Amino acid sequence: MRKELWLLRHGKSDRDLAVDDFDRPLKKRGKRAAQYIGEGLRQQHLIPDWIVSSPAKRAYATAKIVHKALAVDSLDVNLDKRLYQEGIERLKTVLAECPVTARRVLLVGHNPELEDLLIHLVGVSKLPDTDKLLPTATLVRLNMPEDWTDLDAGSAELLSITYAKHLPEDGVEPEDTVE
Repeated sequence: MRKELWLLRHGKSDRDLAVDDFDRPLKKRGKRAAQYIGEGLRQQHLIPDWIVSSPAKRAYATAKIVHKALAVDSLDVNLDKRLYQEGIERLKTVLAECPVTARRVLLVGHNPELEDLLIHLVGVSKLPDTDKLLPTATLVRLNMPEDWTDLDAGSAELLSITYAKHLPEDGVEPEDTVE
């Protein structure tokens, strides 16, 4: 049985605040989008076995909101500083260190690293032709090889991309999913 990797870019953050990039919080829209993603996963009975998040405030807040929506007490959010501005090779190292027993891994982080990883794993020709592949609060599901260390170029298959950016203002209805 193959494994799944889920890449989630953090929700929309507040760029207007005079704080360090690492400390930027989520905007209300970013919180709603993270809630939408988490509820959507729960409704589809898609529960990760392992969650790893960047410790940056906006990513960790996104991960916590999704985690709460999943309502699985036995699941923790693991923080890993290598998910913040350290490049694709560091992301691959984090994945290679995931528990062997984890069938579904949710990685919550940032661009450009998440986009770079997605392009590496799937190949640009198999991805949607769009200006921005992973806008904020976008969830990508990938079918992966059996071994978390097998992260060669083209080793994954795109299952879906869910964009939360077109959420209705009330945040209730699932919006723009590409299968």
